[in-house]
Amino acid sequence: MTSSPPVLAVTVLGDDRPGIVADVTTALAGLGANLEDSTMTLLRGHFAMVVLVRTTVPVEQVQAALDPLTASGSLTIDTRVLAESAEPARPGAAYTLRVHGADRSGIVAGVTQVVAEHGGNIVDLGTRLGANLYVLIAEVELPASADPDRLAAALDTVAGHLGVDVSLDPVDDDLL
Repeated sequence: MTSSPPVLAVTVLGDDRPGIVADVTTALAGLGANLEDSTMTLLRGHFAMVVLVRTTVPVEQVQAALDPLTASGSLTIDTRVLAESAEPARPGAAYTLRVHGADRSGIVAGVTQVVAEHGGNIVDLGTRLGANLYVLIAEVELPASADPDRLAAALDTVAGHLGVDVSLDPVDDDLL
């Protein structure tokens, strides 16, 4: 039985500029690396990316191919081998969680604690701060045993304490 090549995590952080995604993915493609999962975003003018790739090329060679992209000092790139993980059991359902309100400390902590207490797994989360308006959007997977109405009620309670508005809506499986 032949084992598959390891999964590498490539993390890129630094000052935003056009072409970062193209530069990183071109270097990886040049090594024959297969991009499996990725997330990329801007955080207050700073670029952040995590890419999971599978390749037979040693991690040191992958890092060496990416090192020239850090020469200006505006980017840092880290490459590491990840341990294989078992595929998680399929959750009961996916939900979109939206929170918005005046900015204050503790919004993410309060809302995510309630989700965790109800067995929810946050699989994607993004936040943005505008002109004193804080917005959180997350994808939450709930196990079949979880009661989404109880979770929504608990979220309403914590939202009242935090002074924010919250909504929890099922994701349309036809869109996935």
